[in-house]
Amino acid sequence: MEKKKSLIREYIEAIAIAVFLAIVIRTFVIQAFKIPSGSMIPTLDIGDHILVSKFIYGIRIPFTDIKILDFKKPNRGDIIVFIYPEDEKKDFIKRVVGVPGDKIELKNKELYINGEKLTEKYIIHQDPHTKPKEYEPRDNTGPIIVPPDSLFVMGDNRDQSYDSRYWGFVKISKVKGRAFIIYWSWDGKDTWVRWWRIGKIIR
Repeated sequence: MEKKKSLIREYIEAIAIAVFLAIVIRTFVIQAFKIPSGSMIPTLDIGDHILVSKFIYGIRIPFTDIKILDFKKPNRGDIIVFIYPEDEKKDFIKRVVGVPGDKIELKNKELYINGEKLTEKYIIHQDPHTKPKEYEPRDNTGPIIVPPDSLFVMGDNRDQSYDSRYWGFVKISKVKGRAFIIYWSWDGKDTWVRWWRIGKIIR
């Protein structure tokens, strides 16, 4: 009887430890996300499942915006997951194009940082038309200065992305982490599993 109780206790302890470690890893180290929209095409496609490094920008104390062990700040070009400013129940993923102090300007779909045109090999434009600034900020924005402790982010699918052009800046304290690898990908329709995307490093 004692052996049976001991075995049950061992199983319970093993499960408890496994659950605890899973929670710690998910909270502080790595978290999985699924891409629900096409705003980051061609870098990330709908149905891509990605891993995000949560500790690279510092460890966030749960349920707060306080970070400890702040290793580095997000840089231009980083693809980040962050808490959506207009609805903090949602997470968004975009590319950082502007860091604190940068002057951002979009002229006829071309991005300028601090007065210099940025070469962006990772973006696409699906709409051949250019919309004037008076109509909407998609193709012509700024110039605007990125405030302290904030980021300007945009999707790689520039004509189909709801981003900082529309709703403003992301607070660095709201950044959850940097996307670094696609661990699973499927479209559920034509090709199902997209084997060629699995293991792809996100840049």
